[in-house]
Amino acid sequence: MGAKTVVFSHGKDSEPWGTKILALAEVARATGWRVESVDYRGIESVEGRLSKLLDACCDLPPHPVLVGSSLGGYLATAASRPVQASGLFLMAPAFDLPGLPPTPSPQPCPTVVVHGWHDDIVPVAKGLAYAESQRALVHLVDDDHRLHASLPRIVGWLRDFLGELHA
Repeated sequence: MGAKTVVFSHGKDSEPWGTKILALAEVARATGWRVESVDYRGIESVEGRLSKLLDACCDLPPHPVLVGSSLGGYLATAASRPVQASGLFLMAPAFDLPGLPPTPSPQPCPTVVVHGWHDDIVPVAKGLAYAESQRALVHLVDDDHRLHASLPRIVGWLRDFLGELHA
């Protein structure tokens, strides 16, 4: 797999080192992974954000694990083929929503989808449909789009996912 690198992509109105990414980055670092988080603030277009993610990955070791939340999940999926991702960890991924391009075809790799039953931004059915199409591991939680109430469990799931990838 090469160097162990995790690249985080935040959601549309979030920031690169928000609550979720800080917690997830801490567990990744604690288990020996290099961590990067792309800053999309000020870039409104999906294409512009994707270009920034692809550029960021050019400067990193090959085959990163891509972790994304909401629009960041869409971006991680879209970037997974060009960067030959070794894994995808997607939280409430923004697929099949008005104004977004069609759901990208991902790199074949281990994939986890976490989605909240009470998500009022991205319907849980969108995450489930994607997970089914990719035969991804799914974690459904009693939470909303931000998934903050489930963060301790999500941290554990990412730890387990990274451990399995590196095994």
